[in-house]
Amino acid sequence: MEPSPEPGPQDDLRAPDHTHRVSTSDGLTLVVHAWDGSGAAAHPVVLHHGFSASAFVEWPRTGLLQALLAAGRRVLAVDARGHGASDKPHDAARYGEVRMAADVVEVLDALDLGVIDLVGYSMGSVVSLLVASTHPDRVHRLAVGGVGAGIVELGGVDTRALSSAELARALRAPDPSAITDPLVRGFREFAEATGNDLLALAAQADAVHAAPLALDRISAPTLVVAGDADPLAERPEVLAAAVPRARLQRVHGDHAEALSDPGFAHAIAEFLAP
Repeated sequence: MEPSPEPGPQDDLRAPDHTHRVSTSDGLTLVVHAWDGSGAAAHPVVLHHGFSASAFVEWPRTGLLQALLAAGRRVLAVDARGHGASDKPHDAARYGEVRMAADVVEVLDALDLGVIDLVGYSMGSVVSLLVASTHPDRVHRLAVGGVGAGIVELGGVDTRALSSAELARALRAPDPSAITDPLVRGFREFAEATGNDLLALAAQADAVHAAPLALDRISAPTLVVAGDADPLAERPEVLAAAVPRARLQRVHGDHAEALSDPGFAHAIAEFLAP
């Protein structure tokens, strides 16, 4: 999840080499943007964005996508269900990070991808941790950002800082001026500024994951990246300690600003370097 100003210009970003449409086992169509890269031996990198973002809202502004392409990596960026160019049902039963993790595995199977490097932010971090803990043989390296102790203590994005129920109500509110919580209001404003389907996002907010994750089953070396002023990534050292082969990298900023800190892209690109 991440409130932010509207994304900046992306003119320097190379257009995807392919846009894949993958049918899920429950009948939705997901869009996956892919860049071929020039490296021969490295694992493909799969990027999973956060709540109310998309492949083209999230990754270009971090500089990570550009850094990976400059390094010759093959990169795939998923638009999660309810986001970007993928299908957007309004039924909460179609959402939740467990379902999104299943989507990632189905994308890997459909595109004949074996072992990958996986990167997630916020909601995408929960999804990525679920993939890495339930399919450890598919993840070579894992990088997650925008999350902290909430993963260990609550099983998902930290709802102590951002109530999922309040967020869902705000997304459905006919008059956003009545939203008083600044963090919740920021998400509503970001969702509107980036042209999201508010009812689809509200359905995901209704279904947000809140159950224990089998973090001890993650075998991939893992990097946890957290902004030093991010209320949704409090005490990230708790998460890093709970994942067997994890280390922590702090960057500057809150939940949105951390993505634009140059250290964010540098740390992840360096960690994923073959």
